Amino acid sequence: MLRKLIGPVIFGIGGAAVLVSLGMWQVRRMEWKEGVLSAIEARIAAAPIALPQNPTEQSDQYLPVTLSGHFGETGLRVLSSRKQVGPGHRLIHRFETGDRSIMIDRGFLPNAETAPALPSGEVTITGNLAWPDETDSFTPEPDITGGLWFARDVAAMASALGTEPVLVVARDTSYDSGAVGPMPVTTVGIPNDHREYAITWFSLAAIWLAMTGYLFYRTLRPQKGEAT
Repeated sequence: MLRKLIGPVIFGIGGAAVLVSLGMWQVRRMEWKEGVLSAIEARIAAAPIALPQNPTEQSDQYLPVTLSGHFGETGLRVLSSRKQVGPGHRLIHRFETGDRSIMIDRGFLPNAETAPALPSGEVTITGNLAWPDETDSFTPEPDITGGLWFARDVAAMASALGTEPVLVVARDTSYDSGAVGPMPVTTVGIPNDHREYAITWFSLAAIWLAMTGYLFYRTLRPQKGEAT
């Protein structure tokens, strides 16, 4: 009888150990991701500085900046939506600051609203540098002529608007933005599903052990016709 249990014991304990180890790995990944998100949030909320001369995604992602200048005539719309508001567009415009031309993400305009006129003269904008990762193989090609895009692609938008490949997502402006609501950079869109993964692995380990225990019970239970 005991020899019958050797295989189930090895299989049961070994399988549960593997599942628990996978759960612990996800716990460590969760702690790492929470640290990354905390660092990003701290950087987003830091005191803004002047726009760097040659910002890059590797060193300046989420960097808070303040800049003054005026809007250019060219712009585009990126199809988007907002919770409790519905569909609309992000408004991306060319912005002249000093001798440089960059892009400003002004914010979200609901479909039901009409875009207000661009402010005239010099304005000041505070926001964060961003290189959104929103495109994939399923993203439709933009309608360049109509100015309609389906995702923010900094390099491609800069080429279309004739600016540096630099995008500042506005959070505060010196002018009244009207129906255009700022959609500042946050960590909301950065996934952190490791807690759910850990719970899944630990639950599977518990089920595995329960099934192993049931197998022991069936193996050790006296069968009909056997002596008790």
